[in-house]
Amino acid sequence: MTKDPYELDVRPLLKSGSDPFQAIMNAVDGLAPGQPLKLIATFRPVPLFSVMAGRGFAYLDQPLGNGDWEVLFTPEEQVDEIRVSAGDTDLDTWPDPARQLDLTDLDPPEPMVRILAVVEKMLAGEVLFALLAREPLFLYPELAKRGHKWAGNFDAAGETYRILIRVGGRKGHDNAED
Repeated sequence: MTKDPYELDVRPLLKSGSDPFQAIMNAVDGLAPGQPLKLIATFRPVPLFSVMAGRGFAYLDQPLGNGDWEVLFTPEEQVDEIRVSAGDTDLDTWPDPARQLDLTDLDPPEPMVRILAVVEKMLAGEVLFALLAREPLFLYPELAKRGHKWAGNFDAAGETYRILIRVGGRKGHDNAED
């Protein structure tokens, strides 16, 4: 059963010089589960696309004429959707995490810096579990470059990103703790 979208026209706010971001976030917070948001604005709100993607919404935009835009933000199905790195990602074979980090209060790039520092001190095959405030898109290539595997997803509320990192063997390292 498809829910009717909640329509939010922010053109009056924009024309009065107000920032509509908080009104948009309040509308998103008030949506029923699975309900889309139809946003009408005086411009194509490109910066909002990544914000909404982080909250689990896809978008479809179209010009309305006179510079106005309509964007339909639709919740994506994220039930147990786990993003994984390439390679050995059978998570059932991974050991329980040897280390845990809660980095939800840190701004980028600090979570990435701390994760990379911790995994460099861990033994091959050990697993790190970390909580982050956002998906660590810039961390993935760094992990791959160092031979590590990862799997992650957002919690049910879509507010905290959870990542497991399995430390890989590194050429030139004996993986002994210093």
